[in-house]
Amino acid sequence: MTGHATGRVFRRSASADPPVAVAAHGATIVDADGREYVDAAGGAVVVNVGHGRSEIADAMASQAAALAYAHGSAFTTEPLEAYARELGSRLPVDEPAIYPVSGGSEAMETALKLARAYHLARGEPDRSQVFARWGSYHGNTLGALDLSGREPLRRPYGGWLGRFRHLSAAYPYRAGAPGANALGSADELAAELEQAIETAEPDSVAAFVGEPIVGATLGAVAPPDGYWEAIADVCRRAGVLLIADEVMTGFGRTGRWFGMDHWGVRPDLLAAAKGATGGYWPFGFVAASGEVHDTVRAAGPFVHGFTYSHSPVGAAVAREVLRILASENLVERSRAQGERLLAAMRERIGGHPAVGDIRGRGLLLGIELVEDRAARAPFPRAARLTERLVAAARERGVLVYSATGCPNGIDGDLLVLGPPFVVTDEELDRIVDGVGGAIESEARTELTIA
Repeated sequence: MTGHATGRVFRRSASADPPVAVAAHGATIVDADGREYVDAAGGAVVVNVGHGRSEIADAMASQAAALAYAHGSAFTTEPLEAYARELGSRLPVDEPAIYPVSGGSEAMETALKLARAYHLARGEPDRSQVFARWGSYHGNTLGALDLSGREPLRRPYGGWLGRFRHLSAAYPYRAGAPGANALGSADELAAELEQAIETAEPDSVAAFVGEPIVGATLGAVAPPDGYWEAIADVCRRAGVLLIADEVMTGFGRTGRWFGMDHWGVRPDLLAAAKGATGGYWPFGFVAASGEVHDTVRAAGPFVHGFTYSHSPVGAAVAREVLRILASENLVERSRAQGERLLAAMRERIGGHPAVGDIRGRGLLLGIELVEDRAARAPFPRAARLTERLVAAARERGVLVYSATGCPNGIDGDLLVLGPPFVVTDEELDRIVDGVGGAIESEARTELTIA
């Protein structure tokens, strides 16, 4: 038997001795040694209004002092009601009603249950199938993980997964590539969904789920023109609910309030988290259309819930973040600073032989690395390029987000950038230098594996 005299943290970090973060402000995090890092990833593409906002801390403390907790089955609270009212006009959902939860995975699980409850209430119990896409990410709880199409995350738990079906990724850069499970044409992608619905058991499909712009798994991949309009039309004609996963793209991250705003498409259900509270509180929600909400409620209680759903403190924080985003025009700033960062990154490393694609909207950018640029062939996973790039950028004082396996589920390297919207021009220059320098030093196409 082994043991320790004191408790310890089961860390997420792969490092045996990660730095200790002690303070943060704006787009900067400070560790215990006094070293500063530009948070070019916004944590996990979470921080939008910036670190260290005292007004958010004040809103949090004020609400906690007045009322920290009241169970959602017994009470509603003014912070929740006010937040729903103020948020409503921003959401690309008709007559929205929000179901608050603690984060993105819970939001996706709630959206799935709402879709099922909606069809049951309509007297269509056979509608249980859900379609998602390869290359997607919808969370790490088992239901959300099963919905996700990221193979490296699914692989260890494969024996527990399999209830949901996956279609091709809307991934023009990898369209038709071996192992990518990707298409690049809106017509092809819509036809694939329509065919999948038609070949399923009659009236058995409940919902289609997708990220408006794929974030962590594929790195800021926007679909081809006309895609979302076509997908929404297929769903509508088939009586299938459209669920938008806006956990990463919501609240200004792509330069619009929500990712679906780029195409004017209004989903039946929308999941949000991350930027809703900007990293200050674990909070998310599902926004249901009036049709979905009223149908479910008319059939009786929605059998679902979490201990910390409908949090009054979370709602108070979310309300203050919403106020800051609007009053400081930060959604527009995300668009403008994102365009500046994208242009600067393309100028710095766009011609590098290991850089296959640099893409993005707003302050959500992806850099895909390749060993052979002409063939778009990835580096082998054994090269551990992603890990070396993350470490090299950190040594240069820049924190980045990363992913692997995007081309074929195993190989491939990807950096994701998502700094806070308050990032300054000088900090953007530091990001470009840090990321560019890391790629120039580590991503060598003549690399050989010992």
